[in-house]
Amino acid sequence: MIERLLKFLPVKLRRNLEQRSGLINILNNITWLFFDKFIRLGVGLLVGVWIARYLGPEQFGLLSYALAFVALFSAVANLGLNAIVVRDLVQDSASTDTTMGTSFLLSVFGGLLAFCLSLLAISYARPDDELAKFIVVLLSLLMVFKATDVVRYWFESQVQSKYVVWMENGIFLVFAAIKIVLIVAEAPLLAFIWALFAEGLLVSTGLMIVYALQGGEIRAWRAQISRVKNLIKDSWPLILSGLAIMVYMRIDQIMLGQMLDDESVGIYSAAVKISEVWYFIPMTIVASVFPSIIEAKKQGEARYYQRLQKLSGLMLLLALAGAIPMTFLSAWITDLLFGNAYQLAGSVLAIHIWSGLFVFLGLASGEWFIIEGLQKYYFYRTILGAFVNIGLNFIMIPKFGIIGAAWATVVAQLCSNILFNIFNRKTRVIFFMQCKSILAIPRLFKRA
Repeated sequence: MIERLLKFLPVKLRRNLEQRSGLINILNNITWLFFDKFIRLGVGLLVGVWIARYLGPEQFGLLSYALAFVALFSAVANLGLNAIVVRDLVQDSASTDTTMGTSFLLSVFGGLLAFCLSLLAISYARPDDELAKFIVVLLSLLMVFKATDVVRYWFESQVQSKYVVWMENGIFLVFAAIKIVLIVAEAPLLAFIWALFAEGLLVSTGLMIVYALQGGEIRAWRAQISRVKNLIKDSWPLILSGLAIMVYMRIDQIMLGQMLDDESVGIYSAAVKISEVWYFIPMTIVASVFPSIIEAKKQGEARYYQRLQKLSGLMLLLALAGAIPMTFLSAWITDLLFGNAYQLAGSVLAIHIWSGLFVFLGLASGEWFIIEGLQKYYFYRTILGAFVNIGLNFIMIPKFGIIGAAWATVVAQLCSNILFNIFNRKTRVIFFMQCKSILAIPRLFKRA
């Protein structure tokens, strides 16, 4: 895709870029991933808003509660393998089949474990709510099939995400149309749940098909006990940190459902849906540049940290570009999209949008923790965010309701992604890097 765009650039710049094949691959991968996310952003937001309007705050709140509940255990299903597998595939391409086979087996085990844990948890949280239990159990089954995500990691390591993009978007658009049909037909909530399940199942199947079509030999995958030990050794802090991330990203919705009601969850989730829709931008960029940052470290520490600093600055600018206008337009946007039934969502959005500032910086620094082998510190910072969020939710939800939950999330993200880094000698370099990016912002506005 990027090759077609190059012809519109000045000759000198085009030739300079054409000589840098690695950069072309990264830009091409980012372009495809952005294409993927923009389709999901546009179509997904419109369909999601339509569903929220159709179901109303209470039923939409129950759906959001169930999705948050399942997401809470997704880190267990993933086993923290995504970045680790990408790293190993880039650094040791000769062991690709062993890495793929071992990580697939571990992911199946993780999915089964996550399914069992979610079943036990929902039975405890809502023992008398049969509908909520059924929804959580059905959606939790998808975590077992998510083991096929190892194929996604392989395409990321090859900087060839376009094949996954085409497959996923085809399925996504088909099911977007199905959901619209369900709305027009005035289908019940359970119909939308079954649609989500079928979509997830088809994506998992599609990943394996695309891998095979691109020459991948699934039968060549081999699981190795020694590789199991090595992968778990590297990933276990990321398992716990991923769980902690899900806790402080989703626990507010679960606690609102437990402490208030499903309607409050629905209104809060509407605001969060808009606030977090921008997260695809840093995630796409970071996933695409991760292999190049690994390569930069091989070339020298100066080049390595230069790239990390540029990434941090870019993340901050992107966060501010979304947060500042959204603060002033939040009430108008939520009313336009969701209607009067979700009126309080505007106040939540104006606060929650600022958590993205710290999330974006955290995503940029997260790659550094993995490359440096400091996964345990990554876990420590996320567990701090989880405890802060839970503690503040207990205090602020009874007093301030959904507004209190929004403030709790912002403070938790600040503590986890920024303030934690200053207290340890090994992570202090990241804190100073983040400060440098923040201090550079006034100079940019001054130039403008």
